Amino acid sequence: MAGEFTVQTQSIVNVQITSSISDFPSEKRFQKDLTIGQLKSKLEVIVGSAAPAMELQLFSRDNQLIVVMSDDSALLGSYPVEDGMRIHVIDRDPSVSVGEYTDVSKVEKFELSTDDYAKRADTVREFKKKHKMGQFREITPEEQEREAAEKKQKEEEEEKKAQSIKVGERCEVNNPKLPPVKRGLVMYVGKTDFQAGYWVGVKYDEPVGKNDGSVKGKRYFECEPKYGGFNKPEYITTGDFPEEDLDMDLDEM
Repeated sequence: MAGEFTVQTQSIVNVQITSSISDFPSEKRFQKDLTIGQLKSKLEVIVGSAAPAMELQLFSRDNQLIVVMSDDSALLGSYPVEDGMRIHVIDRDPSVSVGEYTDVSKVEKFELSTDDYAKRADTVREFKKKHKMGQFREITPEEQEREAAEKKQKEEEEEKKAQSIKVGERCEVNNPKLPPVKRGLVMYVGKTDFQAGYWVGVKYDEPVGKNDGSVKGKRYFECEPKYGGFNKPEYITTGDFPEEDLDMDLDEM
């Protein structure tokens, strides 16, 4: 019966393989002159199902079911399989459950006490200790002095920058860790209880903030919820920054 089928397109096809018993897809290349029975044998080592228990479903690139490839003697190329399509393997073995090989709750966990871990010589902790890395790094008096000097210089620069910023000034906030650039009004400059150093409280033009001018129960300035935020002075630029045009259609509000 296999001789009745011929391959009309390229001899190799790239398809994605998924399975009913695994959450991990894979991409594979197969010869189109393989029979479906031969394909199932190759899929055994990929998905972990036994070939006799497999049902193969062919899905299009947009995830639509095209056909169930049920004839083991038919050639893969006799089906309308193309690059980028997906072959989904359903395991019909009643003793195998969905997610059989991905449910970590069924895996017996290995636990090691802190004391037992400390006694072992083949751990990351021992490696760091041996090579004086991380918490085990020995800091020389010279390094301590240099780090202290760098810290003091940074604090002085932050204080100088904070003193140049005045409450009531328009500003832009450009924090590369929290894009995009935001505009607003400086409402507070100084030290805070929530974190060390100098901070600048800003009332944004738009509701892009995290608070209403208060943090952890202490109020530093007044504004509407989501309009307030605190930033380090280095991210603040004051100047003649007009309020941004929000371009809102008032008929839709």
